[in-house]
Amino acid sequence: MDDQLLIKQVLAGNQQAFRMLISQHQRLVLHMIARLVDDERDREELCQDVFIKVYSSLSTFKQDSKLSTWIATIAYRMALNYLRNKKLQTPEDDIDNINFQVGHEDRSFENSDFSTFIQSLIKQMPVSYRTVLTLYYLEGFSYPEIVEVTQMPEGTVKNYLFRAKKKLKDLSKPYIGNEIDVI
Repeated sequence: MDDQLLIKQVLAGNQQAFRMLISQHQRLVLHMIARLVDDERDREELCQDVFIKVYSSLSTFKQDSKLSTWIATIAYRMALNYLRNKKLQTPEDDIDNINFQVGHEDRSFENSDFSTFIQSLIKQMPVSYRTVLTLYYLEGFSYPEIVEVTQMPEGTVKNYLFRAKKKLKDLSKPYIGNEIDVI
């Protein structure tokens, strides 16, 4: 079902259509929230809150962007609000003063899988790096869509992607060799 018809049915009160909307976008919302929020209970609550906000605001959706972009924007902003309320790191923090730590349990790939290792490195990155990596690589968003979600200039999005990939590559070298191409 296309987004326009789905929206129309949800606005008409069709609960099955809303369940379908949730089903189609829950992975996106979970990725957005999980990259920014560590506490599992808070993540679950925030994901639910995102869909409540989507439902209550759907009538204001102008359809000048994709529905997924609009939903990702809501998830991103709600996660940032959560972080601000918890007084955790926000995108305004100084990105150049990042302290990356990799425990020795991450040093051995015999005992841990590569994906988990990379996720542990990404988790240590600033919110803005995690966000652009998630949107670009996991969700397949274009630069203009990421700009719309994050309200960052396109040059900043590209710069964050470049810097995040370089940081991942640099952090990975001591553990797996010099010839790694991360993302």
